[in-house]
Amino acid sequence: MTKTYLMSGLIEKMQSPDQDFRFMGLNDLMNEIKQDPNNFLGDEATENKVLRQVMALVEDKISEVKNQAVKCLGQLIKIIRESQMDFVVDKLIDFSSNKDEELRDISSLALKTITAELPLESQIAPKACAKLSPKLLQQLTNSATTPQGLVESLSILSILLTRFPAYFSSSTSLPLPLLTPLLSHPRPVVRKRAITTISQIIPLSSPDSFSEMLKNEIVPNLAPTAPNDKQKTIVQLVSSVARFSTQQISPVVGQITPAIVQSLQKEDEELRESCLQSIQALESLVFRCPTEISSHVAAVIQAGVQFIKYDPNYTAEVEDEDEEMANEDDGDDDDEELDEYSDDEDTSYKIRRSATKLLAAVIHTRPDLLSSILRDVSPVLIARFGDREQTVRLEVWATYSTLLSQVSTYGGPLTKSGEKTAGGKRKREGEMDVEESPQVLLKAQVPYLAKTLLAQIRSPKTATTTLQAGFELLKGILSVTPGSLTTQTPPIFAILKNTLSLSSSTATSGLHSTCLAFISSYFSTHPPTAFMNFLPGITPTLLKTCQERHPRVSSEAFRAFSSLLRALKPITSGDWVDSLYDLSVKKLSSSDTDTDVRTSAEQCIGTLWVCATEVMQTKDKKEWAVICRTTGRTEGAVEVVSMVAREVHIDDKWVNDCVAWVMVLLQKSGRNGKTDVFTCLDLLLRRYGPGLPADLPSTLLQHLRPYISTSDMPLLAHAVAIIALLLRLAPSTTFPLVERDFLKDVTVISCSPLASGAALESLLSFYGSLVEADIQIASHVIPNLVSVVEKPPKSEISYSNVAKCVAEVVKNQQGIAAGTISEFTRYLKSPKAKTSNTTLSLLVLGDDMSPQREVFNIAIEYFSDDQEEVRTAAAFAAGNIAIGNLPQFLPALVNMIQNDAEKRLLSLHSLKEVVTHCSHGQLEGFAEILWAPLFENSENSEEITRNVAAACLGKLSTTNPTKYIPQLHNRIKDANPTNRATVVAAIRYTFAESSPTFDELLGPILIDFLSLMLDPDLTVRRLALSALNSAARTKAYLIRDHLQTLLPTLYQETVIKPDLIRTVQMGPWTHKVDDGLEARKTAYETLYTLLDTCLSKLDLHEFLGRVIQGLADDSDEIKVICHMMLFRLPQLAPAAVSQRLDEITPLLEKSMKGATVTKDTVKQDLERAAELQRSTLRAIVALSKVTGSGNSPKFDRFVAEVRMSSQWAAEFKDLQGA
Repeated sequence: MTKTYLMSGLIEKMQSPDQDFRFMGLNDLMNEIKQDPNNFLGDEATENKVLRQVMALVEDKISEVKNQAVKCLGQLIKIIRESQMDFVVDKLIDFSSNKDEELRDISSLALKTITAELPLESQIAPKACAKLSPKLLQQLTNSATTPQGLVESLSILSILLTRFPAYFSSSTSLPLPLLTPLLSHPRPVVRKRAITTISQIIPLSSPDSFSEMLKNEIVPNLAPTAPNDKQKTIVQLVSSVARFSTQQISPVVGQITPAIVQSLQKEDEELRESCLQSIQALESLVFRCPTEISSHVAAVIQAGVQFIKYDPNYTAEVEDEDEEMANEDDGDDDDEELDEYSDDEDTSYKIRRSATKLLAAVIHTRPDLLSSILRDVSPVLIARFGDREQTVRLEVWATYSTLLSQVSTYGGPLTKSGEKTAGGKRKREGEMDVEESPQVLLKAQVPYLAKTLLAQIRSPKTATTTLQAGFELLKGILSVTPGSLTTQTPPIFAILKNTLSLSSSTATSGLHSTCLAFISSYFSTHPPTAFMNFLPGITPTLLKTCQERHPRVSSEAFRAFSSLLRALKPITSGDWVDSLYDLSVKKLSSSDTDTDVRTSAEQCIGTLWVCATEVMQTKDKKEWAVICRTTGRTEGAVEVVSMVAREVHIDDKWVNDCVAWVMVLLQKSGRNGKTDVFTCLDLLLRRYGPGLPADLPSTLLQHLRPYISTSDMPLLAHAVAIIALLLRLAPSTTFPLVERDFLKDVTVISCSPLASGAALESLLSFYGSLVEADIQIASHVIPNLVSVVEKPPKSEISYSNVAKCVAEVVKNQQGIAAGTISEFTRYLKSPKAKTSNTTLSLLVLGDDMSPQREVFNIAIEYFSDDQEEVRTAAAFAAGNIAIGNLPQFLPALVNMIQNDAEKRLLSLHSLKEVVTHCSHGQLEGFAEILWAPLFENSENSEEITRNVAAACLGKLSTTNPTKYIPQLHNRIKDANPTNRATVVAAIRYTFAESSPTFDELLGPILIDFLSLMLDPDLTVRRLALSALNSAARTKAYLIRDHLQTLLPTLYQETVIKPDLIRTVQMGPWTHKVDDGLEARKTAYETLYTLLDTCLSKLDLHEFLGRVIQGLADDSDEIKVICHMMLFRLPQLAPAAVSQRLDEITPLLEKSMKGATVTKDTVKQDLERAAELQRSTLRAIVALSKVTGSGNSPKFDRFVAEVRMSSQWAAEFKDLQGA
């Protein structure tokens, strides 16, 4: 069938007098275009006929046909020609000014549809904007346009501004001056729509345009003498501009905020209702411009506190709160009276709710004011817990939850005499606190807070949503101030019992889950004496909830019992314990039990064994048969068996059964959960009483055989550790099997450079256990290791690993030490020895062998070897040999440092081995003779030499801090930049020292060392930044109080400095080199560290500004660090992050585009770009979890595109579920 024939048939259908045929004709056309756009494209004359027929049906008398025509236009606009697009737009614009109201409505809908459906990256999009914009502006400036027409035109223009900002940014004439008169339109609906559109245009307009508008429209109409309607409109405009155009309005926030605050104080009650817009404007300014509004925060808080009480239609006298709390029955009557009061026309609750949101914005954005907020705002919020309007009441509770969250994040620990405060210092006796910590202030208010809250949820008539919100708030209180609800235990348990006794339904399942989560938290944070008397009343109810059919409720009930068991440990009796056991076994025995319920029931069984061991010993252990299953998910069961094996000794039969079960799990394919399985196996093997069963080693070793491979090093580490354990527990039966089946492979793996960390530790443990099992094997193991080293290829051998394994064998069999030393010394003396043998010999002799003068001298001779690996091994050997006899060998190393320039670096490396591995006591007597040479030889040296010297100086400083730290401090202002670099590098190596006396000495002067971030020398600045990073990680309590001074300098180092960028000629190409990159990267690494250790001292809005700047950095490494911070920030400051999403989105979009492929692009470029994309995706997923509805449409759209992308959809889903 030809295209022309197909299209002609569709036209015939669309021209049918039957409305169903017309509808189906349009529907078929849409389906054909979706299936293949080329079905429409081809013959221009046919295209025009089809398009004209669709446009004719826009005027159809049948609504369904018209709507289908509009949908069809949405598909056609993506593929039609430019001339055809002109026809569609002109026709729809003509329709929008038609006298027929229905036609105007459908044309507006069509215009919205085609603007929303235009492809973002298509060539037709800019042309459509160029065609539509003038037509829309013409209608907006036409005095004859109806209000409905104005609203529709503004809506269409908003869509264009949102989807195609680039077009308007490059446009020479923006419509801002043309739209400003609409702010004075008599119809509120037009003004409201104009406000949104103008706010979207302002970011794309020139600063002069906005300045003109500010001068002529905003400031004059915020004055007290301005007309009320005009003032109200401008306040709404300010609120909207703050959301869409933060950068434009932030410089004038200080100018307009007082006027908005003043507008709230008008006395006319009718005008008071309009204060809603003013409060919302203040909320937007607080969220979007927290720094600029700082000087007016006090006035904003005062306004929020004033209007949260605004209730002119309710004038009941408020009695003393304490008296009300004392008489609960009277309180119930009062609640009933409040519930009876109703006024459908009363909208004052909107003002109270907005005032509450305003206070929440201040709490979100000003953690530095937590103490004053708790003193001044917290009591007001608590007093409004009983607001008669439920929506306001819930908003107040949500705001208080925000306050609790901020105290938890920024409040610091509770301050008691002699304990560390938030800054990490100790309080001196008799010293008065200028300002109490937020934690202390909150804890003092908890009794009144809890009593007020409980009064609101104690009534049986309380709504489900209110009860749930109340218990969530109570749980939040416990998370910040554990154990603080002891005095409120009686009413809490009474309310819990009544609530959990409500009939179960879908509506109450969320409430029950929240109550059970709260009681779990309560049991975990309070002593048993607080609730023992109430257990007989609550445990039957909890047991009943364990049987609920709703999985969430049942699982939370089991978790609550687990918390109760841990709180009461040890438990020797109790009817409820037996009932809980029976219920748990019943749930585990059922094949249709939900996975989450099963997991929590398994945990409950494990907790019963740990906390009620005596009771469980009387049972028949039937629970293990249903826990230790080999099908379905077994992670929870493995965790439970591990917990019991770690803390309880049952009997060898139980251990045998569990080991057999674990061996079955080891045979399962895949590696998920295998680490936990190995951990469980290790715990079980250690639980055998007299010894392992005779047949167990052979059976278990067969299951471990597949894991002895370098393909999965973490699992290899666990498998080798289990073999080492078997050698220790059953040497006689295990050793022959290991020697026959495993030793050869383990020997080869030991020589691999892949063996590091946990894997290497397991291998060393294996050799130690092997030699202990049979001392004769030691004389065979070492030659086998050496033989592997001698085999090619040498690049796959780690001499260091082999040396460590040899040393481990010798350590466990001292009888072969002398022969081993002699053998490896022979290699060193032989002029024909291979490089591999020489390197290995030096490393072996340097790794805890007895100090011999001859070997030391030979090692020094190898300092001149041609091979770098030999020289490095010689330095290692000389240093470690010297440790055994410092008076004999150390002077020789010092002499070479002072007098032999060629051997100086290697001698320093040897000295570093000495300094690193010697105790303070060993070094103290030699520190003086080392100090001066190290400093002297760091001057005018290469950076690598200076760094080694600095490491030695740092360690030496800790041997006698009172003597050497002041000497380092005195050199801070040394004229020689290399000495300053050495000093600041050395101080970084002292941070490993953790004694209180050292901290007391370093604390007052640490800021002087870190002030070298301002040094004129780039190297010194970079090392000072690195020192700050180390201090933030290891001694954060020493720098927190100085961050106000340090942060401006740190932020300055994140800025790209053009004067440090130079152009290098590389053949026919030029290449830019940024000498400031390393310092900038260190600065960003420091920011990431501060986010973890000094969060309470950071201004997150300024901090976010630096992170956003880093996203635009030329360095991919810096972008990745910023992505890591964006991954953390949504958890720590969701409100602050959500307000900056519009700025973040374009930078993330750019990173997700990947590398631009050119003729010079290489594989490494593509790999780096792909890694950057994955890093960006992780940040996007984290940010997507905090976006509020409509908070950033730009970001929401971007996330939707990524989620639907064929390239990233699967990975996005995986990350989102992680």
